[in-house]
Amino acid sequence: MLSANLILAQVLLLSLGTLGIATAQPESIPQQLLRALLALGLTLLLARLRPKAFLKMATPVWLISLGLLILVLVVGVGTEASPGTKRWLNVPGFQFQPSEFAKLALVMMLASFFSRRGVYRKLISATLMIALTTLLVLVEPDLGTTVLIFSLGIVLMYAAGVRFTNITALLFALTLLALPGLSIYLEKHQYIAQRFFDFLARRQPTGGSVPVGLDQIGMAHRDLSYGGFWGQGPEAPRYPYFADHTDLAIASVGFSTGLIGVTMVIFAYLLVVFTALQVGQIAARVRPMTPELHGASIMATGAMYMIVGQAFVNLAVAAGIFPVTGVPLPLVSYGFSSMLTMSVALAIIHSALREVRRALPEEEQTSEMTAAD
Repeated sequence: MLSANLILAQVLLLSLGTLGIATAQPESIPQQLLRALLALGLTLLLARLRPKAFLKMATPVWLISLGLLILVLVVGVGTEASPGTKRWLNVPGFQFQPSEFAKLALVMMLASFFSRRGVYRKLISATLMIALTTLLVLVEPDLGTTVLIFSLGIVLMYAAGVRFTNITALLFALTLLALPGLSIYLEKHQYIAQRFFDFLARRQPTGGSVPVGLDQIGMAHRDLSYGGFWGQGPEAPRYPYFADHTDLAIASVGFSTGLIGVTMVIFAYLLVVFTALQVGQIAARVRPMTPELHGASIMATGAMYMIVGQAFVNLAVAAGIFPVTGVPLPLVSYGFSSMLTMSVALAIIHSALREVRRALPEEEQTSEMTAAD
């Protein structure tokens, strides 16, 4: 049985994302509708698998993701806005972003690793997995996705049961190792530092390299303001700007559907959080805790963070709280790589929730399903 909460969340996000695309790029509506239907179908199809299937596929999937990340450094292409980067592979019919796939692969790999080997026996090996995946994305360069993948690895460690003190010590050691190369990295990729300085300059009266109010964050705030409570509708006249259908898709959603639409987006992500945390709560009540259930619980937490952690960063950028990072809003922004990856993440949560419910004693299963959905 699938989770009604997760299906509702996915339908809401895909529907509001389609409205945002209709507002920013009306010519892309047919393509976006087809992609949304394919994404929903993929979730419903893969959700039928048991967590054991995802855990068994983890090692080859992770190795493939590493191969794709290496391949993108050789034959990858950038975008019109950032031609000096290599983040995409050209696939017939569309472009594919391997770093999106790498997030999902790391979730599966660490869940499989910790469930098979235990939490502390191979902690160094797990750290190397996180570091290798992170470094390959860092050199593209893609700092925003790098931070998300690294933090995802830390969250997975915590979900697996690694003590907070050990995680803190690990972070301190990795920070000391990374400091010598930070200045070299920022000097080589000066646009990253420039984004940060422009972010700080927005708070000054003179603004940064672009006058405040005319940069993309200022125009996104204008769209959100014009949207008001009810929204202007997707056909209302507006001024287009860069990233209004990708990184700043929430502004197009807000312009079209108003505060109600933005609130529904946040509500949908909260449904994902509630459902994924429920997996861990139920798994903790099952005795004995099998490796498969432990792995399912870790995967559900990681999949949730993949979606909601990235959504938090994207919304914080749109609000002007974080510097521009270039990460899309999951299941809302235009972009097939992200949409497919996040749809598989939802399928993993569906599968994990069904598995832990199945492991409960029969007298608890009915009451648990009724309370959840």
